[in-house]
Amino acid sequence: MFWTGGCLCDRVRYRLGSALLNGRSCHCSRCRKAFSGSGSAYAEITPGSFSWTKGEDNLTHYETSPGWGMCFCRSCGTTLCGMHEGKVHGVTLGSVDGDPGVQIDMHIFVDSKAQWDHIGGDAPQFPEFPPNPAAK
Repeated sequence: MFWTGGCLCDRVRYRLGSALLNGRSCHCSRCRKAFSGSGSAYAEITPGSFSWTKGEDNLTHYETSPGWGMCFCRSCGTTLCGMHEGKVHGVTLGSVDGDPGVQIDMHIFVDSKAQWDHIGGDAPQFPEFPPNPAAK
């Protein structure tokens, strides 16, 4: 099975060859600005499962911190994916065509959420990043 997605103006398209993982909503100030809303909604991908199918030359990149960033359509401004060290790390759920097959598993950086943001649902909320169980 595969999933497809793209931007608002349809100049940029992509394909995913495996299911999305770890749906998240980030409420940090940078995500609020980048998504013009309460935060981001994204999911990670399996390395090697992502490919651009149309309009890769119409992308622009913005580095949010060293090694990390986002890709946007330069025509319509749609945020399409997150990048890590030059590779797609995850996709925005709003850019996936139809049902992305994943739900928001957690809300992160809720200590910096906007005052007008009222997070719903029963997914766990973390002040910043969630605790790393592998670090124990």
